[in-house]
Amino acid sequence: MAKMKIKKGDLVQVISGRKQDKGGDRGKQGKVLEVYPETQRVLVEGINRITKHTRASQRGAGGIVQVESPIHVSNVMVVDPETKKPTRIRTRVETVERDGKTKTQRVRVAVRSGKDL
Repeated sequence: MAKMKIKKGDLVQVISGRKQDKGGDRGKQGKVLEVYPETQRVLVEGINRITKHTRASQRGAGGIVQVESPIHVSNVMVVDPETKKPTRIRTRVETVERDGKTKTQRVRVAVRSGKDL
């Protein structure tokens, strides 16, 4: 299982699927709500909404609700914080010195602008 480069809270853009004018989500941007590394999927706010019929229970009435469904990680790209366009991610290893101890730290970097994510 490969390590996922997309984390919870990232702003991502859908790069595949049907175009927006034809009822799809390609080109839409949203925040990652949840990450499922075992299935290589991410839950994105406002993307891949499905209609779910809920049954009435003692707690509340049933009805039809719209909920987000997970989308495969290969269909989204992280949005560059500077240009607001999709970008690939690279990791940079930094050495940080704190209290006389040196530690290596990995930092995610946007390929398009070089800014830290």
